Amino acid sequence: MFVMELSYTAPVESVEEEMDAHIAWLDGYYASGVFLASGRKVPRDGGIILAGGVSRAEIEKIAAEDPFTLAGVCAYRITEFIAARTSADLAPVRENPAA
Repeated sequence: MFVMELSYTAPVESVEEEMDAHIAWLDGYYASGVFLASGRKVPRDGGIILAGGVSRAEIEKIAAEDPFTLAGVCAYRITEFIAARTSADLAPVRENPAA
């Protein structure tokens, strides 16, 4: 599983100009089952996306396709982790660490 942390590299006004395209991009990956949760950071200087079911290379490609990335208004920090424990609602994305 991945934590995708977005940090804005441009004023929020520039980010807002790309918001509709970014939301459409998010919707596509929610529909495919890759994205599990997302939202703005507080204070509003970026956002967080939880994602799973893909490889590191795939998640980096996905981040590169974000309209925010293409417009140069954000930078990503991607952290991979093993979701060994989850709530019951997230049980389908639990992972078993290699022994």
